[in-house]
Amino acid sequence: MSALLLKDYYVIFRQMKIFLLLILVFSCIPGTFYSTFAVVYASMLPYTALAYDERSRWDQMAAMMPYSARDVVLSKYLFGWIAVAASAAATFVLQTILSVIWLSDVEGPSIPVILLSVCVAVCILDITLPMMFRFGVEKGRLAMFLIIFLVCASAGGIATIEQSSLDGGLYLSLSLVPAAIAAVVLTVVSIPLAIRFYGRRSR
Repeated sequence: MSALLLKDYYVIFRQMKIFLLLILVFSCIPGTFYSTFAVVYASMLPYTALAYDERSRWDQMAAMMPYSARDVVLSKYLFGWIAVAASAAATFVLQTILSVIWLSDVEGPSIPVILLSVCVAVCILDITLPMMFRFGVEKGRLAMFLIIFLVCASAGGIATIEQSSLDGGLYLSLSLVPAAIAAVVLTVVSIPLAIRFYGRRSR
């Protein structure tokens, strides 16, 4: 599994640099939308890795190696989870530093917003990764548009919830529980589906 993760990292190393730059830029801009977008955007990285795999016909090579369909699929999910967690941590650290430097001019990081962003990012992975394993990146153009829409819509939705929160973020805090449950349930359903779809395509 670690070898597959390293493979994805090296394959999209250049995109990782751009990804880190985007996190830095969006995290430095005041506003819930930008910090949320920085976290949710990380859920798109596995699709870049899948696109490179498809172009290089990695599936055919993987079939000759001691990797099962489960290993390949789980590596993409794990890669996405790591990217989302790293993005959330970077956003928290950067916003904390900015709030200390500029004091009252910049608000500190909102932990409920970051946690809700992580849950939404995981849900996006769970919804779209099985589609990618079923149809492939090149054929799954509609799925890519869906991903972009979900990323932008979720960032805007979380920003709206945060702005309309009462009593120090009551609505936002209440949203965390169903969001976390949805992320867990979707993950439990999504992974077996993705493994089944990938197994059919790799035959």
